[in-house]
Amino acid sequence: MLQTNNPLKTKIGILGGGQLGRMMIEEGLRLNLHINVLESDPNCPSAKFATQFIEGSIQDAAKIEELAAISDVLTIEIEHVNINALLKLEKEGKTIIPSPKILAIIQDKGLQKLFFEKHQIPTSPFALVNNPSEWESALKQLNADKIAAKTRKDGYDGKGVQLVTVANLLNGTEKIPFEQACVLEQFIACEKEIAIIVARDQHGEMTTFPIVEMEFDAAANLVTYLVCPAKLSLAIEERALTIAKQCVEALDGIGIFAIELFVSKNGDVLVNEIAPRAHNSGHHTIEANYTSQFEQLLRILAGLPLGSTDLIQPAIMMNILGANDLEGTYQLKGIQEAMQTEGVYVHLYDKKTSKPMRKMGHVTILGETVTDAHHKAEYIKQKLQIAKD
Repeated sequence: MLQTNNPLKTKIGILGGGQLGRMMIEEGLRLNLHINVLESDPNCPSAKFATQFIEGSIQDAAKIEELAAISDVLTIEIEHVNINALLKLEKEGKTIIPSPKILAIIQDKGLQKLFFEKHQIPTSPFALVNNPSEWESALKQLNADKIAAKTRKDGYDGKGVQLVTVANLLNGTEKIPFEQACVLEQFIACEKEIAIIVARDQHGEMTTFPIVEMEFDAAANLVTYLVCPAKLSLAIEERALTIAKQCVEALDGIGIFAIELFVSKNGDVLVNEIAPRAHNSGHHTIEANYTSQFEQLLRILAGLPLGSTDLIQPAIMMNILGANDLEGTYQLKGIQEAMQTEGVYVHLYDKKTSKPMRKMGHVTILGETVTDAHHKAEYIKQKLQIAKD
């Protein structure tokens, strides 16, 4: 376990230099924390803010060891890292949060589903297939009209996920979308999709952030609107919080975990996936909560006490996404109107070029009530647009 005699002297190493790392560093600057970054792109969002920046792949064992040599504790901002290199470092005594043993489960959606099943964590019925020849029997086993097919590895932000109508697949009018190993999940008719950020420190102390409710862009399968607090019955709220904490306890996890859940039309609460890191569903916490998800993770990494996760004001967060018809340099239209609106906070990720549906930034909108925040969000959504430079 990390020594905490002088926690503000902790040297933190992050594998990955995207916007999550950038926002973590921004929070760390207030505490003079020493934060190093490993990332292959020298122009990544985190590069200019890191105490020390190492250019290299997060799959490169030698580069990971180089980061470990200048850091007291390692963490991630993306799951797709070299697990074997991290397991070796952990065995040698390096503190890694979350543990690479957890990352090995999270990297493979099939192992995640088997983990839920083993620990009696409610999730949608599923079947695992290794190749297209196994789909037919798996679909008959599931006995569902529609399924969500997910590649077991390397999927993120809606990539590697496809909704499939079973009858169309079986009669040949629809093709099998993936050749590689997949999880086939029974499609759940959702009343809501919600998420809970859970923090657990090195002493086993745990806290949760208020539940958020998500709205998705149907084409990109990306969160474009997030509302906090979620509008739920007390019974469903308590059930969701219990399940989220059960997930982290079953993992024996240390760090920040985003638990994504479905609330079905029948009122069932089912776990969709776990992200073992800061998450898009917690960006609003920078302004809306006493402690942000990023500060909370830094507290855990440095051995500081967990902070209050209480909500200061209701909030709506929306992603700023690259336009479908634009790839290249860009400008942000509507910034004048956004900056003139009370309770609106624009975060840009310093990405040099825009791509269709790429996350270029986000906006948090605070209000006295959720309805108040919603009115402001509708206005900001109309005004803020990524456009050709």
